[in-house]
Amino acid sequence: MNIELTEITVVGDDDTGLLAEITSLLFEHEINIEELDQAVKDDLFRMTMHVDTTGMDCSQSELQSELEDLCDELGVDVRIRFPSEGAQSLAVLVTKESHCLRRLLEEHESGDLSADIDVVLGNHSDLESLAEEYNVPFHDIGDEDGTPDEDELLRLLDDYQIDLIALARYIRILSPDVVFRYQNRIINVHPSLLPAFPGARAYMQAVEGGVRIAGVTAHYVTPDLDQGPIITQRAFNVPDGATEAELRQIGQPLEAEALLEAIKLHLNDELMVGRGRTHATGNGWQLGLPEEVDQLNPDGPTDLERAPGSSKVADD
Repeated sequence: MNIELTEITVVGDDDTGLLAEITSLLFEHEINIEELDQAVKDDLFRMTMHVDTTGMDCSQSELQSELEDLCDELGVDVRIRFPSEGAQSLAVLVTKESHCLRRLLEEHESGDLSADIDVVLGNHSDLESLAEEYNVPFHDIGDEDGTPDEDELLRLLDDYQIDLIALARYIRILSPDVVFRYQNRIINVHPSLLPAFPGARAYMQAVEGGVRIAGVTAHYVTPDLDQGPIITQRAFNVPDGATEAELRQIGQPLEAEALLEAIKLHLNDELMVGRGRTHATGNGWQLGLPEEVDQLNPDGPTDLERAPGSSKVADD
């Protein structure tokens, strides 16, 4: 996404004429629509526009006010993100595991993260002291069972004007109501080489599956659990007889590393998403295994060397 474009996200019940009403308002103010995407999940409608507001005939506050009034009449929710002039704002969502949050806070304190970690949000209060150690506000949005208040979550994300959300081992599934508002702006880290072993207790799934190689994955969040576009992955060998706890001990440092790299790629505008897959847009990034690994792979025999008269290679 071009960071000079303004993002407009509309979420609510689908209604005939909604698109026409909003686009008409934009055209009246000489705003060009560069990209438009729509989706429906669990009867919830989401429309995301990326528009060029550089030549509009009104101020940002006037446009925001008019869009909010129109969407109030239409019974939908709208959020507008104008191009940021300063550092982007990052919110970190957590539960009880500290390793990913600590790595992000350390990177932020060192000045090596091109964003401000403006808030940590938890569905438990266990990591409040860690956030306070780095002078970052913490809000507990969970009840006594850890069930998050998503209305409060959305309010806080809006209050802090968050650009990117990092799920640093946030052990809760976000509803489409949240995900739709932050399309390709929520990055999660999962303790498996997705698409293998989605869902809970991925390390135990790896043990029970008898795999020889396990790993972790950082990916964009979509309404479908652990199926969003993959950004970075890290792999490791599974020792003979390894337990779930032993795999977790090996994997947790890699979780923090994969999440941090994915966040940096996003913040530096080094990623684009197309057809459900991420692509690196800059130089110097290797989204897969190091190139040295390719040199270790045998290059033959292959079915490219077919017998005379054969027409195609079988794909079982």
